[in-house]
Amino acid sequence: MIDSISSGREAFRRQAWSEAYAYLLAADRRGSLAAADLEMLGWSAHLIGERVVSDEMLGRAHRVFLDAGDVEKAAKCAFWIGFRLIQAGEHAQGSGWLARSQRVLEDAEVECVVQGFLLLPRALGSLAGGDPAGARERFVRAGEIARRFSDPDLLTLSRLGQGQALIQSGQIDEGGTLLDEVMVAVTAGDVSPIVVGLVYCSVLSACHDIFDMRRAKEWTAAFTRWCESMPEMEPFRGECLTRRAEILQVDGDWADALDEAQRAGDWLTQPPGQRAAGGAFYCQAELHRLRGEFAESHAAYREAARWGRSPQPGMALLRLAEGQVRDAAESIRRVLEETDDRRHRATRLAAAVEILLAAGDVSGARTVVDELSRLAADVGGPYLDGLGCHAEGSVLAAEGRHHAALVALRRSLALWRELGAPYEAARSLVRIGLSCRALGDADSCEVELAEARRLFKRLGAPPDLERIDLLSSERAAPGGLTPRELEVLTLVATGMTNRAVAEHLFISEKTVARHVSNIFSKLAISSRAAATAYAYEHDLV
Repeated sequence: MIDSISSGREAFRRQAWSEAYAYLLAADRRGSLAAADLEMLGWSAHLIGERVVSDEMLGRAHRVFLDAGDVEKAAKCAFWIGFRLIQAGEHAQGSGWLARSQRVLEDAEVECVVQGFLLLPRALGSLAGGDPAGARERFVRAGEIARRFSDPDLLTLSRLGQGQALIQSGQIDEGGTLLDEVMVAVTAGDVSPIVVGLVYCSVLSACHDIFDMRRAKEWTAAFTRWCESMPEMEPFRGECLTRRAEILQVDGDWADALDEAQRAGDWLTQPPGQRAAGGAFYCQAELHRLRGEFAESHAAYREAARWGRSPQPGMALLRLAEGQVRDAAESIRRVLEETDDRRHRATRLAAAVEILLAAGDVSGARTVVDELSRLAADVGGPYLDGLGCHAEGSVLAAEGRHHAALVALRRSLALWRELGAPYEAARSLVRIGLSCRALGDADSCEVELAEARRLFKRLGAPPDLERIDLLSSERAAPGGLTPRELEVLTLVATGMTNRAVAEHLFISEKTVARHVSNIFSKLAISSRAAATAYAYEHDLV
């Protein structure tokens, strides 16, 4: 037993967590460990992902420390058990442990660094309740206690919280600078491994809230390199895995992204009741949709909804991909009426533009894109700017303003390339190609569509590849007509009225009239009879 304890302590100092766990657990089975060794065993278990064992050992360490009169260490063990239980969604038990930590300190009338740690859950509660000023005040007080007792872990968590509070209050640049300072402390090894995963995941979540994909990707790369020095450590857990999956999705590494999202779902459903599980299933659904795995996508969206995450706007986009344009349009209009959260509204606005344009509702898409542009200007950042420029260019093209559309679309393409987002870049290339075709530049259209095809093929995006093939087969469309205008022309040539065409295509009669006007202009004709003759002459009917 003595040899196992010595080996476990030595392994813990070497940061060989699995080895330390095995030695100390074996020693504990032979006889009760001392409080410090129980605590060491608890943290070894935590660092390799053994949550149940970790809480059990830290709980035992708390009681042994308390019996020995070491109030500070007893209170600290209780704090960490409570803090982690609350993060896992077990609020009743977590609150109980935090209250025990507080009571132990009050009864002993001890002043120590744990009092600063106990400010953190209250500060996070203020953040969740929409009170960033109150949250920041508590985080600042925690930092003062950290400096008083020279505790780098608490100081780092304090700065992290202050950064989150600044971001929530709209001071995004100042908050982002604090997040950078926090991550420097992590990658420089200034804080203990116990808090690094927590810090990284919190930084990712903050970047997610402000669409700062560039910062999230940069720190993910740096943190991954840091983790390579600790191969036994499991720093990526729960919601953190979901955020990493989202980054991998933007990077175009969809297979690894799906693996991470599935790991996140497994982690967050044990124990049940963790609301963040819905985000993991939504991420899975999005990846299945992009890969053309529609049955799997439907199932994952339903699972996301079961865990409390709205399946929108992904479900509406899935309906669009399946050809159910009318259902998709009705769904996204309803969703926009129900959404006021800034982040969720931004992604839903971007989806709404795509869906409404497919449904022929150009005026509705224009209203939506104007709001998205205002939101992008308020929040800033290349990712949201990319969404806004792509949407603006798409609507301009639908309005027939192709020169202006190309300016916006090329701006979006530059932003996507800067971010290293190949799927979004390919979508912008498709729109650029179509505008080039509409302006009579068939060669440029072919070049842009070929590059988009290459990216979609590399990503593994069958639905987009099928659309590229369809668009390429239409490159010889007469008169520079768009696919929708060709569709309207063929229906007009059968003798349909504008109202009948509108009902057939599930678009407004006003939109049909605009298409007919564009057709007359492009073909240099002035009557429906001439349009019918043109359609028959070119074998369109």
